[in-house]
Amino acid sequence: MSGFSGAIVQPPSAPLSSGDELAYQSVSRGAVASFILGLLSLGSFWFVALLILPFAGISIGLAALRAIRKYPDELLGKPLGVIGVFMSLATMIAAPTMHAYIYATEVPPGYQRLPFSDLKSPSGATDAPTEAALAMHGVKVFIAGYIHPSSMDSPQAKKFVLVPDLGTCCFGGQPPLTHMIEVTLTGDQLATRSYRRQRLAGTLQVNSAIKPIAELTGVFYQLKADIIK
Repeated sequence: MSGFSGAIVQPPSAPLSSGDELAYQSVSRGAVASFILGLLSLGSFWFVALLILPFAGISIGLAALRAIRKYPDELLGKPLGVIGVFMSLATMIAAPTMHAYIYATEVPPGYQRLPFSDLKSPSGATDAPTEAALAMHGVKVFIAGYIHPSSMDSPQAKKFVLVPDLGTCCFGGQPPLTHMIEVTLTGDQLATRSYRRQRLAGTLQVNSAIKPIAELTGVFYQLKADIIK
């Protein structure tokens, strides 16, 4: 009896034709980036500075969709790109419209809009009240800004310091004197500690000498606020 080998011989597989080859596919990074930017751009409804994100989302998304259309067998992610472009486009239209409407209607009757820039001393100049600020002494004004974090020792308060930007608001520290307004709310109003932009209407007082306040060097400007929103 002849010897028996335990090896099993399999018939050779049929060779793959070029049409059977599997193409390598990857998700378009541009489509993913456009989707993420579309989500982040929704923040521009709260922060005007983020309005640049919808423009970036649209540009990157359209470029990704063109690449996907050109290389359909290699690139995936068309739905992400479409959603990203749509969200960015909708935000680019709706957010500026909302901010423009708020700007046009936010000043209460009887009050005058006062940009924080009118209060700031010029770069390199002595940190003292500006001519524009002195002219507004005793005037009923409307101004917007952020609550300085060290000016409130409880979650709600009737008195706090208003600063012009989120950088000063979020990181604290000692701002320039002309970048601060000591606010006192009238009636039963209370301010809530937050990083949200505050809009206030009241009577401005400009001091020629620094008025000391707790935690900070002091202020030149004070606001007796009738309205906070």
